[in-house]
Amino acid sequence: MDTIDRVREFNRFYTRQIGLVERNYLGGSLSLSELRVLYELGQPEPPSARRLAGELGLDEGYLSRILSKFTKNGWLDRTPDPADRRVSTLVLSHAGQAHAYAYVAEARDRIGEMLVDIDSIDRGKMVDAMTGIQRLLSGEKPEVTLRDLRPGDSGWLIQQHAELYQRDEGFDHRFEALVAEILADFIRNHDPGCERAFIAERAGQRLGSVFCVRKDAETAKLRLFLLVPEARGLGLGRQLLEACIDYARAQGYRRMVLWTHKSHNAACALYAKYGFKITSEQEVNEFGVDLISQIWEIAL
Repeated sequence: MDTIDRVREFNRFYTRQIGLVERNYLGGSLSLSELRVLYELGQPEPPSARRLAGELGLDEGYLSRILSKFTKNGWLDRTPDPADRRVSTLVLSHAGQAHAYAYVAEARDRIGEMLVDIDSIDRGKMVDAMTGIQRLLSGEKPEVTLRDLRPGDSGWLIQQHAELYQRDEGFDHRFEALVAEILADFIRNHDPGCERAFIAERAGQRLGSVFCVRKDAETAKLRLFLLVPEARGLGLGRQLLEACIDYARAQGYRRMVLWTHKSHNAACALYAKYGFKITSEQEVNEFGVDLISQIWEIAL
């Protein structure tokens, strides 16, 4: 099943789940479009008819018929705008407000019934997923930020390194131990005047990391360069690498070195693109896998 079919399947499930396929949605006599118009008119600052049509994507003629129906039912009062008498201010009457509140209460009760058997942990996951879907489909593109290490980041980094390198490279649990040792040493002993961690984050989601640590007075060491799979292809690797190099230069380091393995093709290609050169390599067996260990270096 491809992505389009999966989205369509979810749409069918959810419209059925919340009752949109019922003949009378929410048990009343109004269509879904009419209910949405009634809801918008009940907001503290109700929109003009033209703005309402634009926001809801409704044909102005169709909206006009809905408004006429509401006026006939005694639910809607229209008052000409003093600044432009061609435009009417739309305000629900007391009867209209009562109908709007009743429909909102019914909708909330139905959602409450749907959630009653879902525990708080899964509710949180569901709401986070809905928030993500809304953000993505609205076209919102949150900025990726690079920030310092915070509590909780180290545990996340250890888990991500362990799981991704085991899946992609076959590394055993000894690699997880190495990452934990590197992070523990950084947290306990790093010098904030010449060493820094960069954690990439977007909309509260961690996407990657890179660390600049001191090897000696003139040499910085790049460590823990990581991108989660869903962040690859976004240019974030370049952003992290540039941030680390720029920081090392700003601290007065004259060179930067890093340790990696030849099998890390994407990372090695990026190092080469930015001017790093291989200064040594050797065949090793590390973390339960035969590898070619490499040291790369760049003059700053």
